[in-house]
Amino acid sequence: MRNSYFGALSAEFAGTMILILFGNGVVAQVLTAPPNSPLGDHDSITWAWGIGVTLGVYVAARISGAHLNPAVTIALASYQGFPWKRVVPYIIAQTLGAFVAALIVRVVYADLINRADPGHTSATQIIFATLPGNGGGGVSIPTAFLDQVVGTAILVFVIFALVNALNNPPLANLGPVVIGLLVVAIGMAFGANAGYAINPARDFGPRLASYITGYSTAWVDPNGTPYWWLPIVAPIVGGLVGGAFFKILVGRYLLPEDTEEQPVGRETVVEHGGEK
Repeated sequence: MRNSYFGALSAEFAGTMILILFGNGVVAQVLTAPPNSPLGDHDSITWAWGIGVTLGVYVAARISGAHLNPAVTIALASYQGFPWKRVVPYIIAQTLGAFVAALIVRVVYADLINRADPGHTSATQIIFATLPGNGGGGVSIPTAFLDQVVGTAILVFVIFALVNALNNPPLANLGPVVIGLLVVAIGMAFGANAGYAINPARDFGPRLASYITGYSTAWVDPNGTPYWWLPIVAPIVGGLVGGAFFKILVGRYLLPEDTEEQPVGRETVVEHGGEK
């Protein structure tokens, strides 16, 4: 039972839940704090998201491979042999984990949210779901879409490099730390246009949680334009792009296990996703 299919789904649920608890939690703390409060800023948001990713990966990696992201799962199925029959169940487990985590954050921060934003507007909706320009406007839908494609392509490209046993990756127990740092870097470099969702489950699960707990405009941007679909579609496109670029630029040049000439210092790691 330890390595059962149900166990993998449970691990994806738990790992994604941990990720969102820290991610939504830090945004809630920063946005509900009084002006000039020492409780956090953009940098603390990016660092907490990255730490959340690291901890979520540590929770789930041994059992499920710690995808924690439908864009990663789809890219692994497309390019790395992850079974397609597991894609939809993994995505459901990830989304449910994000949904439950967002509900917990919503309840824990209910008093502070009501104090900071009693009308439950986009000012605090971005605790749970992304918006163009982080709710401040000035960013078009095409720009936000491109931003999410680029951010997720970077994420998947580097993850593929980090988990490939032929690419001299970090030791298996350090991989989650490096992936967390990758998310910190993406947040610091590509966080302005669309809040760097780079993960459909991370956005849709909490968006649904915010909608059923009082955010009536959860599905649209501040201009009333339907927006919920963009952090789902764009990251999936970006993951496929990033995976293809890795395969074209790097993957096809990595030497297979049975080749006599091998890279010096190559490490062996457990396959991401736990699939042969």
